[in-house]
Amino acid sequence: MAAEILGQASGYAERPSRLPGAVVWTNVPAAGARPVLPDGCMDLLWTEGRLLVAGPDTRAHVPGGTAARWAGVRFLPGTAPALLGVPAHELRDRRVELADLWPAAVVRRLRGRIDAAPDPAAALEEVALWRAAEADPPDPLTARIVAALDAGRPVAATADELGLGVRQLHRRSRDAFGYGPKTLARVLRLQRALAWARAGVPLAETALRAGFADQAHLARDVRELAGMPLGRLLGGRG
Repeated sequence: MAAEILGQASGYAERPSRLPGAVVWTNVPAAGARPVLPDGCMDLLWTEGRLLVAGPDTRAHVPGGTAARWAGVRFLPGTAPALLGVPAHELRDRRVELADLWPAAVVRRLRGRIDAAPDPAAALEEVALWRAAEADPPDPLTARIVAALDAGRPVAATADELGLGVRQLHRRSRDAFGYGPKTLARVLRLQRALAWARAGVPLAETALRAGFADQAHLARDVRELAGMPLGRLLGGRG
């Protein structure tokens, strides 16, 4: 869940968190803005009296309901399961109440503290920092998996590099990221391409840099993962 969230243009802001690698963000969604795109991340969310978790997405997600204030802590790919105490694949393509994962009494206390805080985003960040201090650290192998796949290495080569079998890599990826390494590689490739395209790199060159066969391949992946044509996602740029 990243800067593609609804209302980005009118109400979205983010900053680095004191939790290494995480991002703290706030938003008031605006009608008709763009959806959340898959990015390999998971988020701890607060919205006006609710605490939720956004699991890893395999497709675009459009938040529903009326406009409301949101705050979130977005965790690096593979790091949230250790904090939340649940394998990522159990939350894939889901938004769930935090009380479904943690004791209800603990969540009520945390929710009350955040609701009363002058800066809910900062209070939510404190929850993430507290939980990180209590939980076991993430498996260091997850960062190496992300780095290898984000560099464009094939799944089999990534498994060999890490000293794992392909099945082992798939199982560990599902627990850490919510899906297998092929899906993670596809999501990371899309994010690389969008970053270059928004920086003004021509689309044909963007596709090749990101690891797509050609611009048509990029356009197909965008339509499947983002649920809209490439030109529309880029604000009319074709």
